[in-house]
Amino acid sequence: MPRPGDLRPRRYDPAIGADGPAPLTFDDIARLVVELAGRLEGEHELMLVITRGGLIPGGILAYLAGYKNIVVAAVEFYDDEGRRGPEPAFHQFPSAELLQGRSVLIVDEVWDSGRTIEAVTRRVREAGGRPTTAVLHYKPGRSEVDARPDHYVVETDDWVTYPWTKVLAYLAVRPAP
Repeated sequence: MPRPGDLRPRRYDPAIGADGPAPLTFDDIARLVVELAGRLEGEHELMLVITRGGLIPGGILAYLAGYKNIVVAAVEFYDDEGRRGPEPAFHQFPSAELLQGRSVLIVDEVWDSGRTIEAVTRRVREAGGRPTTAVLHYKPGRSEVDARPDHYVVETDDWVTYPWTKVLAYLAVRPAP
């Protein structure tokens, strides 16, 4: 039985990058994060990265901006088959003691419906933290919430193909060892 974190065979999705814009490269992501870092204002005592899409941009940003106090919110809104759940599901979230009284930079790759980052932001506030949101891509036409990100680099309503999704497509079709 697979355990969380195990590499599991996935169905290959030929739609990944097939008819949409060219997928972003890891160099593109690095350039976007550099630009995002330049837009951030003020000091944040803690970075909270939303899994899984925010992990790579958050890691790059941590190096660029010197963040060493980094926590993760494991949140799932879409399953491995791409089906959306009724609400974002929290698998792991930092304790209130880590967030209380601190300025918290919340990082994710995209603000699509906005529901995931809004749920994370709400939990940070409930814990007594002062959240600021930062994403690479903001999709205002797809947002289902009244809020908008505090910081973003690109505004688009187009599909965005991140380089890590191409890695998953490769893993789905790679030859067996």
